[in-house]
Amino acid sequence: MEARRLRRRPLNPVALNPLALNPLALNPLALNPSFALNRSAEKGHSMRRTAAAAAVAAALLLPLTACANDAATGTHTGAAPAAGAVDGPKVKIMVGGLDKVVYLPAMLTQRLGFFAEAGVNVELMGEPAGVNAITALLAGDVQGAVGFYDHTIDLQAKGKIVESVVQFSQAPGEVEVVSAKQAGTIRSGADFKGRKLGVTGLGSSTDFLTKYLAVKNGVAVSEFSPIAVGAGQTFIAAMQQGSIDAGMTTDPTVANILDKKIGTVLYDLRTPEGSRAALGGPYPSSSLYMNTDWVNKNKDTIQKLANAFVRTLKWMSIHTPAEIAAKMPADYAQGGAEQYAEAIKATLPMFTTNGVMPPDGLRTVLAVLGAFHPDVRGKEASIDLGRTYTSEFVSKAG
Repeated sequence: MEARRLRRRPLNPVALNPLALNPLALNPLALNPSFALNRSAEKGHSMRRTAAAAAVAAALLLPLTACANDAATGTHTGAAPAAGAVDGPKVKIMVGGLDKVVYLPAMLTQRLGFFAEAGVNVELMGEPAGVNAITALLAGDVQGAVGFYDHTIDLQAKGKIVESVVQFSQAPGEVEVVSAKQAGTIRSGADFKGRKLGVTGLGSSTDFLTKYLAVKNGVAVSEFSPIAVGAGQTFIAAMQQGSIDAGMTTDPTVANILDKKIGTVLYDLRTPEGSRAALGGPYPSSSLYMNTDWVNKNKDTIQKLANAFVRTLKWMSIHTPAEIAAKMPADYAQGGAEQYAEAIKATLPMFTTNGVMPPDGLRTVLAVLGAFHPDVRGKEASIDLGRTYTSEFVSKAG
């Protein structure tokens, strides 16, 4: 059944013009019309969020603005309800960008009908900013979030325990792209000094990785300017207008940039090999994570979700990029079907085939965050990595 989506929100200057971005955009509770849109569209869903939950989410997440917050071209910020109700539990999952290739397993699982066949009713909700997914999760508005694993460590450092229950990937899926105008002068992270570097949002995983690549190459985080430009058309426009010299984003934005010859690849983190070369090891990124308390109280439901997602990951491993693309909503292919399939092909190596956390990836993520993150640096020994993920459910998935 074709997935229903909400009407798009009206276009606004901030979304269209990267130069119009303002400090309010960094506060998810001060500038968040899409969150209200999603909530109002849910039938039977309460319009009230407790003040306490919102305050906790705001305090924890003010430094964050996205989990790989790539608002890809034509980002879908509405809801994709379960394709036919089944006799089973209902779960709402917020995705930090339904049309991002790094989060492809979420919508693909819905489109393949695997949630229904596993006996669970899943409503996928999309936001261009991953911070909204985390905010919704902590506030109890959704039961799960699809975003980057590194936020489980960041949140634990802030006293909140969430865990990855299905690990989609073993590499970031990100690409550092240099403007064609600066390709001759930016050849490594050592050349980031004094530069304007695009990230999807301050505190996002693209921000985390950019800061690490700078520090690793001898450039302090105070020696360059991270610029929040989103992704898709806002990212592309920022690069074309010279608002950024380079930036980190994902497919399909990367495919559009390369096709238009706007920029060139500096660091390609879409493969395990690229992750090892740049980050020192595999970097588990996109995942389904949930509050640990909810996981412990709803194990049967979590198992159904794990069964569906692992089935999708295995399906992806035996089908071509074109076959995968054909299962996705047609309007995800903003640059055309062929370009979209190529974007999926370039990103496919990042995905796991079984949903299991790569054990050597945990330390890589901790080391990356510990290199610069004020909430993690110097506190690595206090982070219990065993509480940031579980393989209990994917190990039983058939």
